[in-house]
Amino acid sequence: MSRSKTTLFELRSGAIDAVHLVVKTPDFAALTEALQQRFDAAPEFFAGEAVAIDLRRLADDAALPLDELAALLRRFKMRPFGVVALAAQQAWAATSDLPLLDSRDTRKPAESAEPAADATDAASSPDTADKPETSAPAATAAKDHTPTLLPTVLIDRPLRSGQRVYSPGDLIVQGVVSHGAEVMAEGNVHIYGALRGRALAGARGNTTARIYCTSFEPELIAIAGIYRTAEQDLPAGVRGQPTTVRLQGEQLLIEPLPLK
Repeated sequence: MSRSKTTLFELRSGAIDAVHLVVKTPDFAALTEALQQRFDAAPEFFAGEAVAIDLRRLADDAALPLDELAALLRRFKMRPFGVVALAAQQAWAATSDLPLLDSRDTRKPAESAEPAADATDAASSPDTADKPETSAPAATAAKDHTPTLLPTVLIDRPLRSGQRVYSPGDLIVQGVVSHGAEVMAEGNVHIYGALRGRALAGARGNTTARIYCTSFEPELIAIAGIYRTAEQDLPAGVRGQPTTVRLQGEQLLIEPLPLK
């Protein structure tokens, strides 16, 4: 039998992007209720997505029924494939059917991203989130990094209920995003029309991403995994008006968008 190296496959280490479900409470009943409310509002939002259950925000001595949580996520059409845990959590986390995973948190603290977010052109560039967190002048940083321009997707028609559009960079919609329609981008979302459906910016963890629209009437908005649904009251003066949404810490900041 030949012992030569096969050319048909390789087994090697690698890293993949995946949605993280960051668990912040060991109360499984409360977590179940919160997830149910979230997915009642957007039942198809993460349908088919691979999901890592991230326990690192829990106390070391907290524990969850991970197999039950995995079954719950599958009920919401997600695909849990592993658990991310601190060293102190791994003993109990390893008792589930899901394997333990290594993961790096790619989200940058919003505070460090704010100066860049004030510059419209810079905020529209996805590589802004990849800049190192140093005090070096922006001009110096620009010389040290070759910009990676991700494609912008332009949709010049209204989106009807059930339609979904995804962009690896920015997403521009010239028209209405109707109830039941979804737009999602790894960069910013711009809607020149009414946002009546769902909009998600910074879909891969870009905390500097923003949502802009000229008539704000959303079912759901999200930036870098932080959500807000239509059940939550909007700030005064933004419903039906030009509006921008950005992330401030762990909260969405919704503000009127001055166009004059």
